[in-house]
Amino acid sequence: MREGLLEIFQETYRELRPAASIPELKIEFFAFANVNNTIRLRNGRLLVRLSDLLEGAPEAVLRAIAHILLAKMYRRPIDRGYAARYRKYVASHDIVRKAHLLRQMRGRKRLRPARGHFYDLDAIFEELNTRFFHGLLGRPRMSWSQTKTRRTLGHYDPAHNAIIISRVFDHFAVPRYVLEYIVYHEMLHLKHPVRLRGTRRCVHSAEFQAEEKLFPHMAQANAFLKRL
Repeated sequence: MREGLLEIFQETYRELRPAASIPELKIEFFAFANVNNTIRLRNGRLLVRLSDLLEGAPEAVLRAIAHILLAKMYRRPIDRGYAARYRKYVASHDIVRKAHLLRQMRGRKRLRPARGHFYDLDAIFEELNTRFFHGLLGRPRMSWSQTKTRRTLGHYDPAHNAIIISRVFDHFAVPRYVLEYIVYHEMLHLKHPVRLRGTRRCVHSAEFQAEEKLFPHMAQANAFLKRL
């Protein structure tokens, strides 16, 4: 364990719970596939796992992490200053680059074939690429999700350069324009990558939103999605 890390968590605990005795703490850096941090209470002992990407983080960032984890653990308000400091650090170019490399090396991405029972995602990508992007977007790996999830309809994974679409849309009752809208949205993430504005990540920029509105059946697609 990094020198001084235990003391940082103990001091933060006293700040958040001055009247309570400090429980036994076990803190370790763990080889997560991303910048993840976890805290658990087991038999009166706090178990903390920090991403090994953060081993070299400045003390101020480690104090921010300790505050965030312990505040969540004991349902205390999270100080905005600590939250902003942590977001700024993990969104820095160096950490983002390393996180992507780790996801490629450690993360397991089980992808299904692009051709489903009713729709072919590769064909839909190429058609949309021609219609809306002049054929200039490089096609990532296209895959249906492992389960028919309604919580995550689709997402773009930059670390694995893959677009994953929920299998719930691979059905004869789903209009083609609905699936096209979901794929189109994820294609816009290819064109408009996530940006850092101050300490906040901008996922859907003004340019992203303006271009999304160019999809001709956006209103009808959203109306269908609300009924899922």
